[in-house]
Order: sequence, then structure tokens, then C-alpha cells
Amino acid sequence: MTLAGLILAVIVSLGDTDRFAFGGRVALLKVEGLIADDEEFLEQLRRFRRDASVKGFVLAINSPGGVVGPSQSLYREVRKLREEDDRPIIASIGAVGASGGYYVALAADSIFALPGSITGSIGVIMEFPDVSGLLGKVGVEVAVVKSAEHKDIGSPFRHLSPEDRQIIGALVEDVYQQFVEVVVQERRLPPAEVQSIADGRILSGRQALQHGLVDRIGNVQDAVAAVGRMTGLGEDPRVVRPKEEEFTLLDLLLGRGAAAVLSRVAQPLEEHAGPRLKFVVPH
Repeated sequence: MTLAGLILAVIVSLGDTDRFAFGGRVALLKVEGLIADDEEFLEQLRRFRRDASVKGFVLAINSPGGVVGPSQSLYREVRKLREEDDRPIIASIGAVGASGGYYVALAADSIFALPGSITGSIGVIMEFPDVSGLLGKVGVEVAVVKSAEHKDIGSPFRHLSPEDRQIIGALVEDVYQQFVEVVVQERRLPPAEVQSIADGRILSGRQALQHGLVDRIGNVQDAVAAVGRMTGLGEDPRVVRPKEEEFTLLDLLLGRGAAAVLSRVAQPLEEHAGPRLKFVVPH
């Protein structure tokens, strides 16, 4: 085997040609849709963090928010990168980057938004469907055996008691204050100023700029160009994106990729499976 053939064989066997890229690049990571899970994004971020050819990061955000835990997890990991690494990170809000989507953007060095982007929505929501009235009309009763009074708090089979509401209200208020504290810290704004707009209201990108919630009006290309300038790669740097999984009909017939496809189908159902704290714009 020739030397060239040997090198090619090694690259193919490793299955990841990105690590052999020459020159600097900007990594473009997407935060899209409802934030219900953090695993895929965190894995992509860790992979690019290990890549020496990546000189900076752009977070392309198009999300109305989602579940509190995953939103905080994404924020935490991006914030950790910002603290431990000198590579710049810019968040670019597209059509929407509100509530949990905005929470994630707060971890970046700078936030870009379009003038008509939907952002803000600083707040927390927790929803509990109540079907007890409907069940009563059709003569269905639900028997519950529980270890303590509040073990079935939020059950769809009974009304929330005043004490239930007090407990849940305290929980929502605590998480809400966590959100406000992060905005105050990251945007360097007076707490009273943040509180005045942290009532769940949505804002346009231009309004957010006026309130100091974003740094600049611009799109994702502007964000990439800005990172290029900051890293010395120029106005039009090479961009690297996570590889998306693609499955053919043969893959599905053979069982390859079936789990991933089923997961995507089931995600909308899981998002409404039970009461969860959410940083989200109701939709």
C-alpha cells in the first residue's frame, strides 16, 4: 500500500475527518424547537470544544424555550466554556429566542437579534390539567393510595387545594428568581430594571436592545463574521456544523436508526406527558 493510501485508510477507519481540518473554523451550533433534552447539544459542544481548529462559536437560537432543567443545563455548559476557554461565543437569535431560549443565549459573550425577533418572556410556568369534572360526568372515580398528603400534588384527577397552590407557587417563584438573577448577572443590569420587564412579556429584538437584553441587531451571518474578526479569521470564516444523522429506508428496515426516529416522533408526546417547570412561551 502506498503512503497516500495508508493515510486515507487511517482517516476512513477513524470515521471523523473533521479532526484533520487545516486552518481555523467557526463552529455553528443550533438550539431549535422546544428544549426538552440536553444530551445531543452537550455532545456536539464537547466535540467542538476538543477540536483545536475551532477558534470560536456561534449559537443559532430559534427556540421558544422549554423545560427548566435542560435549559439551565445548556446555559451552564456554554457558561463553563466561556469561563474556561478564551474562544469567543456569540448567540444569534433568529425568529424566536424567548424564555428558555433566551436563558441559553445569556451564557454567550454577546447576543445578536433581528429587529423583529421574539425574545424576552422572562418567567416560569407550570401547568396542571384537571379532568376530575369530566370524569365525574361520565361516572368514573379514581382511587388513590398515597404515603403523604401532597404525594399526588398536580394529579389530573383532583383539584389543586389552596395548600397545593401555595407549595407550587413557592417552587415557581424560586425558579423565577433564579432566572432573574442570571439576567442581572449576565446583562449587568440593575435588579429593579430587570424586574420591571421580567413579567413574562415578549419583546421584539429592537425592544430587547433598548432594554439592554441583547447587544446588537444582526443575523447569524453577522454573528459568524463577528467571531471571524475576533479570531483573526476574517469576515468570511469557514463554518463547521454538527453532522446530522441521515437514515435510508434500508437502515430502518435493518433496524439502524429506528430508535432515533422513534425518539423524534415521541418527543412531542413526552413534552406534555406530565407537569414540569418550564421556561417557555405558551403556544
